[in-house]
Amino acid sequence: MTTPAKNLANFSTLVPVGDDKDRLVCNDCGFIYYDNPKIIAGAVVTEGKKFLLCKRSIEPRIGYWTLPAGFMELGETPAEGAMREAYEEATAQILIKDILAIYTVKRISQVQIFFRASLASPDIKPGIESTDVDLFSWDEIPWDTLAFPSVHWALKHYREVEGKDNFAPFGNPEGWENV
Repeated sequence: MTTPAKNLANFSTLVPVGDDKDRLVCNDCGFIYYDNPKIIAGAVVTEGKKFLLCKRSIEPRIGYWTLPAGFMELGETPAEGAMREAYEEATAQILIKDILAIYTVKRISQVQIFFRASLASPDIKPGIESTDVDLFSWDEIPWDTLAFPSVHWALKHYREVEGKDNFAPFGNPEGWENV
């Protein structure tokens, strides 16, 4: 399927009948292209009491540490996306446990789903999107060089429910609802 991003010549921006927002609409057939939020899938991955972090080799925030996470691909579940991202960023095979949190970053139209996971094998090395990967104890985490607010949130939310099996997934911390 060709999306408007590839062929905008036949699309106009207008409010379709029965809608209340500007949409891209095909001038020939009336197809409405819905530009929806992007979904990020990632995981707080642990090995014993240590946390897997990846140093970014790509923008945004190149050179900063992050959890393995990234945009979901078509045809995959959030858990599959988190597992793929862990492999792409740290060549890590992970075991997903459960959903830790669902964050929203309204200003860039993202929904971020973070899981709790463990390493299936201690073999890790930088993947295609990382210059370094490492396992950090809680006190060793480079808090001042974490790439994004959601990395801080996910790590702290993980710590709040460490060892617990039943909890409601977290959302944005208070005051960060409209980030």
